[in-house]
Amino acid sequence: MQIWVDADACPAVIKDILYRVAERTQIQVTLVANQLLRVPGSKFIRSVQVPSGADVADAEIVERLAPGDLVVTGDIPLAALVLEKGGFALNPRGDFYTKDTIAQQLTMRAFMEELRSGGVDTGGPAAFSQSDRQQFANSLDRHLARHRPKAS
Repeated sequence: MQIWVDADACPAVIKDILYRVAERTQIQVTLVANQLLRVPGSKFIRSVQVPSGADVADAEIVERLAPGDLVVTGDIPLAALVLEKGGFALNPRGDFYTKDTIAQQLTMRAFMEELRSGGVDTGGPAAFSQSDRQQFANSLDRHLARHRPKAS
């Protein structure tokens, strides 16, 4: 199992949680972004810089993803691809994307994009809060307790 991070838009507090989890659990955490990222020196944490462009980081994650890997992303189309490939997708607010809900989320995303392209101000997401951070940490811990390979 490995944790992949769609790092361009991932909040710094979530990256910090993931760095601590990597050290504590000794699970590889890889941040993928189209900018150079500074990450702590650790054999369990690395970053991959990809060229700029739409969905280049997403394509890199999907290419490298193995079934059972976890991807941290707020990108719904990327989450759909992760689920198709047998991975798990968790957004930075601590909610898992599921096969049961992803189609509805994609439809809502397309609808909101259509409204915005028509000039409607749809607002943005709520500010990232302490409770979002806590929910992410709790969801991540529960997932790792259930899905982490047992040491032999």
